[in-house]
Amino acid sequence: MKTVTEILSVEHQHILKVINSMINECDQLEAGMELDKSYFEKAIDFIKNYADKFHHAKEENILFEELNKDTVHMHCNPISQMLYEHDTGRNYVKGMEAGLNENDKNKVIENARGYAFLLQDHIYKEENILYPMADEALDNETQAEMLVKFRLAEEDKFPGGMKEKYLSVSKELEVSK
Repeated sequence: MKTVTEILSVEHQHILKVINSMINECDQLEAGMELDKSYFEKAIDFIKNYADKFHHAKEENILFEELNKDTVHMHCNPISQMLYEHDTGRNYVKGMEAGLNENDKNKVIENARGYAFLLQDHIYKEENILYPMADEALDNETQAEMLVKFRLAEEDKFPGGMKEKYLSVSKELEVSK
């Protein structure tokens, strides 16, 4: 049986593929390539739906809520920082969208890089600090209950093949750049 943190870690790998692709795209833009709006629209759609609506929703509404309960004991609680970083990432996405709408290549680059570097650091902290703390703090019964909640959240947020659609987008963006 996979744990909730193992599931979230697998999802991180798909998110990192898109982030690495965006960094490469920004490098090419800075080298003189024209702004490829369709690329960024696809990347933003992936971020808003897979990274945020699908992945962050499970973290925020299931894992973080569980870790914030009085019955869960950790030597420190980094949840407020993780939530702050999720919100900061959402602001970078809004900045990318604004840059696209204004056809402002520099604004797109600035916000795409901001998002990419924030998420690389954020994922590192979750993988190496938060998730090990969660695995230690949550007993098997709680983990099993959370797995059911994860499954229900996935069915609610991504019905009928939506997850596969975004996994294929992550592969497409990774390969195309």
